[in-house]
Parts: sequence; C-alpha cells; structure tokens
Amino acid sequence: MARVFLSLGSNKGDRLANIQQAVTLLGISDKISIVKTSSFYETQPWGNESQPWFVNAAVAIDCDMIPMELLKYCQTIEQKLGRARTPGQKWQPRTIDIDILMYDNKIVSNGDTLNIPHPFMHLRAFVLVPMLEVKADLIHPVFNKTISELYEELQNPEDVFLYGTVMQNKE
Repeated sequence: MARVFLSLGSNKGDRLANIQQAVTLLGISDKISIVKTSSFYETQPWGNESQPWFVNAAVAIDCDMIPMELLKYCQTIEQKLGRARTPGQKWQPRTIDIDILMYDNKIVSNGDTLNIPHPFMHLRAFVLVPMLEVKADLIHPVFNKTISELYEELQNPEDVFLYGTVMQNKE
C-alpha cells in the first residue's frame, strides 16, 4: 500500500458538498482507505483570479493502485460529480478537482498526463495550508523540505481561510 496525498478543490455549485462527495467516493473503492482529511478552507483562486473562490481540502489515503490507475479513478470521480474539461483551457471553474500531490516518496514524470509530486504544490497556499493539518512534516522528495518549510517560503500566498470564518458566499 502506498501513502498518497491528494488535494481537492471546488468552485462551482455547492462547493462544500462537492468536496464531501469526492471524499466519500474515494473511500468506496476497496483499493483506497481514507487515513485523514483536513478541515475545509475557502481559498482565493490561483492562476485565473477572476473565477469564483474555492473550497479546498487535503486527504491522506492508503492506496493499492499504481499512480496512473489512481489518476484514472480520480478523473472518474470528477466526471461523476460533473467536472467538464475544456481542452486548452487551464484554471477554469470546476465542480471538483482532485490532484495527486505525492505518492509515497516517488517521483513520477509522465509528460502532461501525470507528474508527482505535483509540480505547483510548493507554490500554492491553498494546497500547503490543508497539508499542514494532514502531515506538516512530510518531506517533498524533490526539494527535500517539509510541508511546513515550503509553506514558510511562500512568496505572496493567496488568501486561505478556514471555511465558515470569512464571507462564505464568494462567487
């Protein structure tokens, strides 16, 4: 079994329910066991700042799938929850986004299909803040730094608030 860390985000529809449903669907596989889920965070968009705010969370799982199999399973969940992908368009509003952040301490490079660790995770407060809750001492296998250290090094982090503590109706 591999210990895998995922980032979940939603900024379309019932954002909180979308995240909760995704976690439930992850857990119904006989090849996945949910280990820990972070709190939910309301987060400023990254990349395309003109879109609605997100709800984000991090999830640690034990997984008996190879990385590509897990990616396909996550994409199936995204489709079930109404995720529509438009080729050539990045950072658009979505009902759910499930990213594989880390898979044990493996480094996977498969072109545009799958890269582990996630190539932008160290730049995103919306990923690192929930990960601080899940496993702050996790060491990034490329940078050889903990999640805490990566968070401390963030330049101009986007806003991240514990869900329900600041204006919940950012659309």
